[in-house]
Amino acid sequence: MRLKKIMIIKEKILGITLFSLFMSIGWITGISPLKTSLKTSQEASLSIKRMFADGPVLNLNNDYVSSNQYKIDILHYDLELDLYPKEKMIKGIAEITGVTMEPELDRIDLNFYNNLKIKELTLNNLSAKFENEGTKLSVFLDDVRMDTFKLKVVYEGTPKLAGLSAFVFGEIDGRSAVYNLSEPSYASTWFPCNDIPSDKVLLDIKITNDSSQTSISNGFLVSKELNRDRMTYHWKTYYPISTYLICLYSSKYVEFEDKYISADGDTMPIQYYAFPNQLDEAKIDFKDTPKMIAFFSKTFGEYPFIKEKYGIAEFLWQMGAMEHQTITGIGSNFVGGKNFFEDVYVHELAHHWWGNAVGPATWKDIWLNEGFATYSEALYAESKSGKEALQSTMLSKFSDEFSNTLYNPGENLFSPTVYDKGAWVLHMLRWEVGDSIFFEILRTYFEKFKYKSASTNDFIHVCENLSKRDLTKFFDQWVYSGEENIELDYKWIIKKESDGKNLIILSLTQSQENYSTFEFKLEVKLEYDNGTSSSKIFYINEKETTIEILVNEQPNQLVLDPNSWLLANIKDRNSYED
Repeated sequence: MRLKKIMIIKEKILGITLFSLFMSIGWITGISPLKTSLKTSQEASLSIKRMFADGPVLNLNNDYVSSNQYKIDILHYDLELDLYPKEKMIKGIAEITGVTMEPELDRIDLNFYNNLKIKELTLNNLSAKFENEGTKLSVFLDDVRMDTFKLKVVYEGTPKLAGLSAFVFGEIDGRSAVYNLSEPSYASTWFPCNDIPSDKVLLDIKITNDSSQTSISNGFLVSKELNRDRMTYHWKTYYPISTYLICLYSSKYVEFEDKYISADGDTMPIQYYAFPNQLDEAKIDFKDTPKMIAFFSKTFGEYPFIKEKYGIAEFLWQMGAMEHQTITGIGSNFVGGKNFFEDVYVHELAHHWWGNAVGPATWKDIWLNEGFATYSEALYAESKSGKEALQSTMLSKFSDEFSNTLYNPGENLFSPTVYDKGAWVLHMLRWEVGDSIFFEILRTYFEKFKYKSASTNDFIHVCENLSKRDLTKFFDQWVYSGEENIELDYKWIIKKESDGKNLIILSLTQSQENYSTFEFKLEVKLEYDNGTSSSKIFYINEKETTIEILVNEQPNQLVLDPNSWLLANIKDRNSYED
């Protein structure tokens, strides 16, 4: 999700108004590398970030998922949904196929909001006792023991608004626009499910609405069937999907298409669905999608849903966009025909590798979704405009006010820490291990966990195996324990040696309050009067460090981390102590 959220809109408006340089939107507005210096980019970004330090709070109820839900494995959802926008009502049939993983299980627990009325429930074609309280649906097995089960639930009602939207009967220009946004744990507002991100399933979904409405979902379109004045669209997935990524959009759309041709010559449809009054703008804003898919396929591995599709559909959630598997939802405010929001489109597409194909083991690991997708924005900028664009994009995501740990952010699932610090961790990992190994890590991690779920430890194991290094300290300071940036004070003097050479004595002190000592690779750049420069790299592993550098010429400037690889506030004590 690229928020994508309230903060995005505020920062975008502020960025354009105050700086006229921000051309991207997200938790933090990106800054065009072509129009501003790197230093200005960082300063401008920080001034805005301090205004909006925290993202929306979503309180994940610890009781939402019961222990019994980890004792079943759902294999397939077959959903039939009749939509009645005027009444804001759905009529649903959910057939759920799964297996039990413990022989002594006495009930099957699922998630389902009890404001929806269950009219019929059968287990393996027999009526079954059940209880639906709050968000939990329990189906009692009595003394029946089974390995495989098929549960059928017939229900109806008006889905409850929850989270960031859940399920919405909206309207635009007098036209109905139905959509959902279930992340992280609101799929159960509109269908019964095992709402755990790691329980991936196959999906059939049939959506019925007035025949004037186009209904869209995940996967590929199997059929359209007209019954009097109502049309049923049947969508199906070949690939596993998490419940929070299951979606529907139903409105009066104008459809247009493009295609992506893989390196192996396979052709995949790219399907776009625009509101009628924004068709021309959509054609402009969506047009680079094939290039984006090609870049990420080359960088990470082939687009993981190539037997299905990629698509973009407009919806009415105006805080950003959502990476529903194979069919990204984009807020209609982000379709303007000016390519202002390219980073949003890049971010959502990148989620099809990071979050959709490789899913999070738990919501504690959400940085593996959002940090990776956010860094993908920087990688795409680098591919288009070079290293300066990489640096500028990352500096636009810099903050000295990240809060909490990156792993297990609690109620701050969609905070700048998760998005932007997550991206910085990957940026620093790239600096730590080098480009060749870093991109091998990404490709290996993707291939190993494609269509599965991965934890932070799973990612660390891939990093350590390929780099042949113990990265315990790196991930402790940036992901598990550390909550701060590096605070690095430095002072340097020049001593003239008897042989005429110059000895640079550089004193470094880490001054962060809580995390005692960061360990990191540091580049030291020396600049000379004749316009040349030289650099050396040192590994810093102590709170106070003294470095000596012997050079022939006397430098006029010393710069630490000149290429902006570190999440660090670096202060020159020479300047503020004099």
